[in-house]
Amino acid sequence: MKKTIAIIGSGPAALMLAATLDASKFEVSIYEQKNTFARKFLVAGDGGFNLTHSENAADFILKYTPYIFLKPYFEQFNNQDLRMWLNALGIETYVGSSKRVFPVKSIKPIHVLTAIIDHLKAKKVALFSNHTWKGWSEDKGILVQNSTALFDVKADIVVFALGGKSWSITGSDGSWRNLFQEKNIAVLPFQASNCAYEIAWNAAIMNQIEGKALKNISITLKDKTVKGEVVLTKFGIEGNAIYALSPEIRNELKQYQTASVLVDFKPDLTFENIAEKLRKPYTTSWTDHLVKQLNLTKPQLVLLKTYTSKADFTHIDFLGRIIKNFPLTLLSAAPIDEAISTVGGVSLNEIDTHFQLHKMTQHYAIGEMLDWDAPTGGYLLQACFSMGFCLGKHLNDL
Repeated sequence: MKKTIAIIGSGPAALMLAATLDASKFEVSIYEQKNTFARKFLVAGDGGFNLTHSENAADFILKYTPYIFLKPYFEQFNNQDLRMWLNALGIETYVGSSKRVFPVKSIKPIHVLTAIIDHLKAKKVALFSNHTWKGWSEDKGILVQNSTALFDVKADIVVFALGGKSWSITGSDGSWRNLFQEKNIAVLPFQASNCAYEIAWNAAIMNQIEGKALKNISITLKDKTVKGEVVLTKFGIEGNAIYALSPEIRNELKQYQTASVLVDFKPDLTFENIAEKLRKPYTTSWTDHLVKQLNLTKPQLVLLKTYTSKADFTHIDFLGRIIKNFPLTLLSAAPIDEAISTVGGVSLNEIDTHFQLHKMTQHYAIGEMLDWDAPTGGYLLQACFSMGFCLGKHLNDL
């Protein structure tokens, strides 16, 4: 006789779990509180739908915090495995210039989701939208509410894939936290990750820098340096180069109330290279000389002129050092609901190596509702897919 599995939530971790489970052993149902499945997955695709990253395994795993938690799951189902799985569903992918992995140009996020859903339907997975989990019944069932009734669902195995607390409009609102705490399951406070950070810009330059990108730069906080780009906004700064420093920034803000980072406008040039270029004779203005020799952009020049004295701006050694180490002070993170992802959630001490809750046998938790972190660039999705696959494989093998 088949066992029944109830999956609460329909994000990437949940979908991969359902796709991996052996249909000959399990009757699988997915309950989603919104009227469409995997809404955050679809919204994430609006800004460039990278499914994973092509980075080698050794470097890939180090992008996670804590990486030791996610390492065994990534090793069982890595970025190449995900690409092959998608290809088997008819979703062809390619590696972009950023080394991120995207579906080929003609394939949109909804096409990827449809292919996965069709695969689940073919496996006879029962899909319930507009069904919200409301807690547990007295006889250990789960309570699920739709528009007309409250159901007491009995399942042999329950898997929670409820997401974190960012982009609440998609259903990822963290409302499950209190229900877990009522069962004495430790849930850490949610914090914004992969988000904008506040900077007290000189108001006089906002019309010159707002919305402008700083490309091909690197940003350093203590001993960690990240290459990429950022966008300057009225609020502060956002983009992949700052997102990847989120764990370090959070620690600095918690300890000192501010976080100091250093921006290298020319990470491919040494200080000596810059000084040598600037010492070359010129007949134009100093600013034009900087543009010609270093290809500095307008927002970079505005920042350098604004935050250095006139004497320092024309001093080769001083300016060279500032170009390599332009200081920015971050004051706070953007609100959680504006963040791409969150950290916090179910403490990793509350689950075993197969995601089972120590305090509730046959109950599992996977995906972003667990307390781990990753930068954008495909790492978040990859981890969720990897966890879903590994739990499915484990349950198949029981």
